[in-house]
Amino acid sequence: MRRKEKKNVRVWKTNNLKLQLIRSLCSILETAFFVTSFRYLSLGDVHSVAALSPIIVVALSIIFLKEFVDKKIWFAIFFGFIGVLIILRPGFDVFNFKSLIPLGAAFTFAIYQILTKKVSEVDKDETSLFFTSLFGVITMVILASIYWVDFIFISYFLLPLIGIMMSLAHYSLIIALARAPANKIQPFHFSLIFWAIIYGFVFYNDVPDVPTVFGALIIALSGIYIIHQQRKNQ
Repeated sequence: MRRKEKKNVRVWKTNNLKLQLIRSLCSILETAFFVTSFRYLSLGDVHSVAALSPIIVVALSIIFLKEFVDKKIWFAIFFGFIGVLIILRPGFDVFNFKSLIPLGAAFTFAIYQILTKKVSEVDKDETSLFFTSLFGVITMVILASIYWVDFIFISYFLLPLIGIMMSLAHYSLIIALARAPANKIQPFHFSLIFWAIIYGFVFYNDVPDVPTVFGALIIALSGIYIIHQQRKNQ
């Protein structure tokens, strides 16, 4: 037990440095796409476009991870995607250049998940989190040295909070991918739209219309369905 404890402290030791570096780069690109898209689109719209990520992950998991995708998983994913299409109903300019920014986030996030699943076969969860955090710090130092602006008072509270929440989110995802097939995790990502709509209303007074709420409910139901199916198979 003591030997295992000592081994876990050396989080910087990796058995696949190349893969860790690539997945960390994907994490940085994904964050950059998301942050940039929030300048032009609402929370709900950003996550609606970015919800293509689960579809990309399922496709890539078949090719690179050799995972078997059960028909029920496909059903849950595409049922949730129907909710995305309802939110992206005619009238939302999905092919607008600004909409390509969260699409870039969806693609890089999908690759990040595939690589995180792959590297979990040889590295500990903490090692993956270490490299993600290390690259994040290095990137922020470089960007801050170029685009530095003075903080306002609330920044001293919000920025550390963002860092903590991002670290917890990435660590949770790393743990999930290490313990479950990548394709089975994807239906839960559709719930991001549901939370984005709620937070957009609470913090930015973005009032969702009826189709948006209806689409969000479909997305939530797809997540509940897959949870129910996984419990039945345990």
